[in-house]
Amino acid sequence: MATDPKETTERKPDHRLGDLGFTRIPSEEDPRRKNPELLAAIAKIAPGTGLRDAVDDVIRSHEGALIVVGDPNELSFLYSGGIRLDAPFRPQLLYELAKMDGAIIVDEAVKRLAWANVQLMPDPTIPSNETGTRHRTAERVAKQTGALVVSVSQQRETVTIFVGPARYQLDPVADVLAKTNQALGTLDTYRQRLEQVLTRLTALEFQNAVVLDDVLVVLQRAEMTSRMAQRITRDCVELGSEGRMIRLQLEELVGDVPRERDAIVRDYNVLGAGDEGTVALAQLAALSYQELLEFGRLAEVLGYDRGVNPLDQTVAPRGYRTLSHIPRLPEPLVRRVVADLGSLDAVVRASQRELESVEGVGTVRAREIREGLRRLQEHNIVDRYLQL
Repeated sequence: MATDPKETTERKPDHRLGDLGFTRIPSEEDPRRKNPELLAAIAKIAPGTGLRDAVDDVIRSHEGALIVVGDPNELSFLYSGGIRLDAPFRPQLLYELAKMDGAIIVDEAVKRLAWANVQLMPDPTIPSNETGTRHRTAERVAKQTGALVVSVSQQRETVTIFVGPARYQLDPVADVLAKTNQALGTLDTYRQRLEQVLTRLTALEFQNAVVLDDVLVVLQRAEMTSRMAQRITRDCVELGSEGRMIRLQLEELVGDVPRERDAIVRDYNVLGAGDEGTVALAQLAALSYQELLEFGRLAEVLGYDRGVNPLDQTVAPRGYRTLSHIPRLPEPLVRRVVADLGSLDAVVRASQRELESVEGVGTVRAREIREGLRRLQEHNIVDRYLQL
């Protein structure tokens, strides 16, 4: 399985900011959107849900509304008066009830309308920065109970949701769609450029010619691609049924990028691939965009000194990423092969007998590993020529 000596891999430092597909540092995403409780609340009022249908009707009629979604029994201490309904949830009925001045209580599953026209009396000592009475009440109820509170502004025709201490104003669907489609274009660029450096890295790995710079380029691009995909995923939560096509495009574009990124960290982390690799992945996820663009900081994540010259530091893969590309080779078996043989080069050079000696491999699997590595080398050569 020796590589053709005529095959060379041109090494070009291409980790500059502009080469990543953007000309400025991406803005940090609103940290509130990473709150799982807030995302779950947004999903309850996303387009395509009955609650959103009712809210849209309220806005179109230039009315306001205050809707509390939670356990009616646990919330009962907060309100007085009103009309007890205990009726099946219907968007049209909620819309009609919103014409009254009081708040509407909906159960947690948004299946039943419990109360209407109630007066909410949250703790007045709870601090609030809201100026309107409706929003101020909504914020205090959310902070006091942790329930989802939806406030529809009559004057501004905006929808603001409160969950615990979190506050989030929903953007118009058209604006979210435009922003998300633009992000999809950026993701497409990221993915194309990631594929280029992944192909080169694979070639260098089979040639035993990898330096740290090659690894950091791929790791940087893989993390950028994963972060953009996560941002689009959160946009899709807000889009609800309007984001079906975007979800399909996202799934196609992302593919196995997160798995590739994780395997690269486990391949090249100096301290180890087990728990140490898991820690390194957590550190990578915690980097800011600015830190992600600094190769010294990325090198630290992999256990190297910040001052190391990545173009002079030779490195060797353990083989997790390459072996994971062999069909029908389960991950536990990949780990055992790497643990027994130690590196990708050792796996490539291993004889049939040496592979068979690994627990769980056997004759058939050993042959599949050797054949799989041969095909990966051939496929990589073809890919590189196609990119020329």
